[in-house]
Amino acid sequence: MTITTEEQLEQLKAIGRICAITRDAMASAMRPGMTTLELDEIGARLLAEHGAQSAPIVTYDFPGATCISVNEEIAHGIPGDRILRDGDLINIDVSAVKDGVFADCGSSYVLGNADQRLANLCRDGKKAMWAGIRTVKSGAPLSDIGDAIGKFAKKGGYTLIRNLASHGVGDSLHDEPGEIATWPDRSERRRMTDGLVFTIEPFLSLGGRMADQKSDDDEWTLVSAPAAPCVQYEHTIVATPRGAIVVTIAD
Repeated sequence: MTITTEEQLEQLKAIGRICAITRDAMASAMRPGMTTLELDEIGARLLAEHGAQSAPIVTYDFPGATCISVNEEIAHGIPGDRILRDGDLINIDVSAVKDGVFADCGSSYVLGNADQRLANLCRDGKKAMWAGIRTVKSGAPLSDIGDAIGKFAKKGGYTLIRNLASHGVGDSLHDEPGEIATWPDRSERRRMTDGLVFTIEPFLSLGGRMADQKSDDDEWTLVSAPAAPCVQYEHTIVATPRGAIVVTIAD
């Protein structure tokens, strides 16, 4: 999607805010002993109350309103009977559509008492995302995003999952300009056009380098290869001459 009118921007901000409110409410509701399905039902109810639909359901017939990934799972976790426990590393990914406009966001959390390594990983995962967001500006190379995130990760001794990329969003869940690397990519020659809408979502890890399917009977859930803790933070943004407009915020 490319924003060309104020009306389009307001529609994008509206669905972005709904996604953010849902993500934050789900995070606040997490408790040891609840299932991921119970947590997903909170998200589904909030989306419905705001007149939005789950983008994974609408687009892919995904078996859940949101994606909830726990511990070894790093993306696209299916809500179900898995019980959340103190110390779990949990990713909540919320994407939705309203009035034909899509937005996408995600965050990782440690439930309850956090292992210090995981707490640091969450802190730095968010910083990695913002390192990418700060490079956004109309006319700038798209490769600046992956270069900045890669520099941050290398300095902190982290790795990046290199087959889960950022992407265009707005007219659809996965929109033009297609995938955008959140790691250094010398082959990237495109530039950020004015009004371009896309996500920035690095997957920062303590050793993981690729995402693999969890099992043969689960076509959705992804895990890290090699096995390692991993976090994802994601915002939907608009490129402008003055930098990024972040739309997936609750305020």
